[in-house]
Amino acid sequence: MGLIDRIQRVIRANFNSLVSKTEDPEKILEQTVMEMQENLVKLRQAVAAAIASQKRTERQANQAQSTAEEWYRRAQLALQQGNEPLAREALTKRKAYDETATALSQQVEEQNNVVSKLKKDMRTLESKINDVKTKKDIYIARARSAETSARLQEMLNGADGTGGLSAFERMEDKVLQLEAQTEAMSLSGTDDLEQRFASLESGNDIDAELANMRAQLTSGSEKPQPKQLPNPDE
Repeated sequence: MGLIDRIQRVIRANFNSLVSKTEDPEKILEQTVMEMQENLVKLRQAVAAAIASQKRTERQANQAQSTAEEWYRRAQLALQQGNEPLAREALTKRKAYDETATALSQQVEEQNNVVSKLKKDMRTLESKINDVKTKKDIYIARARSAETSARLQEMLNGADGTGGLSAFERMEDKVLQLEAQTEAMSLSGTDDLEQRFASLESGNDIDAELANMRAQLTSGSEKPQPKQLPNPDE
């Protein structure tokens, strides 16, 4: 499995953890970006090390090729001087260095493929990091909004029943009850006062009527009594 695949698995694991656990979304997102950046640093170091190794192998291949060419010239020189055994030894040396140069050149080609792959992975990771950084603020804003909504819902749920709304309702009932009592007391006081005045007025009427009756009686006692007629039987 490649480095990019492992990084993607880490990202998916972090987001799955964010969904399945009650963790801080902002902390998870920041941690994910941090881990991706750390992996990018390691990948850049790997690219730098691979390039350095490739250049070193190239120098070794060039040096081996140069040495092989030098032994070939020596073989020519020995042969020109009629020293065929020395020329043979020089060619043997030349062959060994030539084979080394060929092997190193093949290694350089393989290292070049590795460097190209690492560079491609590095660019892919850089692109993913930039994408995550762009979306991170959006995800954090959405997470904060969801958390705020959840807290608000908890407050509303807590205000139900014996909560805050119930307390307001009880206070409203108490105020209405006090207002009703005040109104009843006001009406009761007014009725009592009216009854007292009505009783007083009624008493005056009775006194006046009694006085009138007394005056009538007095006036009646002063009238002459009617004469009695004689009885015919007498």
